[in-house]
Amino acid sequence: MLYQLSMIFILAVTLVVIARRAALAVGLVDKPNARKRHQGHIPLVGGIAITLTIMLVTLWQPEWLPHSNIYLLCVTALVVLGVLDDRFDLPVAPRVIVQGGIALAMMLAAGMQLTSFGYLWGHQELMLGYVALLITPLAVWGAINAYNMVDGIDGQLGALSCVTFTALAILFGLSGQDALAMWCLGLIAALAAYLLFNLSMFGARNKIFMGDAGSMVIGFSVLWLLIVATQGQDAVMRPVTALWLIAIPLMDMVTVMVRRLLRRQSPFKAGRDHLHHILMRRGLNARQALGMSCMLAVTLACVGICSEVLQLPEHLMLMAFVLCFFGYFVMLHEPRQAPIFTDNPTADR
Repeated sequence: MLYQLSMIFILAVTLVVIARRAALAVGLVDKPNARKRHQGHIPLVGGIAITLTIMLVTLWQPEWLPHSNIYLLCVTALVVLGVLDDRFDLPVAPRVIVQGGIALAMMLAAGMQLTSFGYLWGHQELMLGYVALLITPLAVWGAINAYNMVDGIDGQLGALSCVTFTALAILFGLSGQDALAMWCLGLIAALAAYLLFNLSMFGARNKIFMGDAGSMVIGFSVLWLLIVATQGQDAVMRPVTALWLIAIPLMDMVTVMVRRLLRRQSPFKAGRDHLHHILMRRGLNARQALGMSCMLAVTLACVGICSEVLQLPEHLMLMAFVLCFFGYFVMLHEPRQAPIFTDNPTADR
C-alpha cells in the first residue's frame, strides 16, 4: 500500500511541475485584480495535474473504482470545461449544460444515481423512484459547485477534500471494501502533492492554484464516491451520513446562496461572503482561517463516522445536522452586505 501511494504522490508531483511550465507558456494563469488579491501570475494547473494522475492511476489499477471507464469520460469532460472556464471565464449556461450532460452519462451509462434517502422516517425507506432522474443531476451540480465555491484561500479546497476522502476511506475500510479505500487514499496522495505547491512549500515562485478544472473534478469525484458508499446492496453507510462528510462545503454553499437571494443578488456571482472571508474579517489570518475550517470539517466528519459505527437513528442524525446548519448560519451572520464582483462562481482570493 505504501509503495502504491508513494508512486501516486511522485507521479502527481512530476505532473504538477510539467503542467506548471506548460501553463506559463500558454497563459493559463490567474491574474490579480480588484477581487483577486494574490501576487503575480499563478498557474491554474492543480486540477489538470490531479486529473492526469487520476487517469493514470485508473489505468494502472482499474479495479479500485467501479465503472472506472465512465468515470474517466466524465472527469475528462469536466477538466476540459474547467480549463476553458479558467482561460475564457465562461458564463453560467454552458457550465450547467455540460454538468447536466455528465450527470445523465453517469446515470444512464454507469447506473450511478441516488435512488434512496434511507430510513429518515422510521422503518419506511424513502425511495426516490423517477424523482431520482431530477435529484441526481441536482446533486452533481451541488457537489461540483460546493467544492468550486469553497476554493478561496490557499489550501482550503485541497484540505477539505482530504477530510472527506479520509472519512470515506475509513468507512470503506471498516466495511472491507479495501479497493475503494485505496482509491480514496490515492486521491489524498495526489492532493498532498498539489498542497505542497499551493501552500508554497517549494517557495512562492512555484505556487499553483487548483482552478475550476480541479474543483469540478474533485466535487464530482466526491459525489461519485458518496453514491457508491450510500446506494445499493454494497452500501457502507446511510445517506444521511454523507451530509456530515461534506458538511463545510455544503453549508458554505447553501448559506452563501440563500443570503445572496435574500439580498436580491445573483447566487452565482463571486463575493467575499464565504466562511474563510468571514473568519478573516473576524481577526484570523489566512492560515488560521484554513485551520479553523479544517477543524470544523474534521469534527463534523468524525460525528458522521461515529454515528455510522454506532448505528444511531437516521432521523436523529438528520435533525442534528439541521441544527448544526442553523447554528452555522446564525453564527456567521453579518449585518452588512458582502460585495459581489463577477460572474465567475469561484470564491476570490
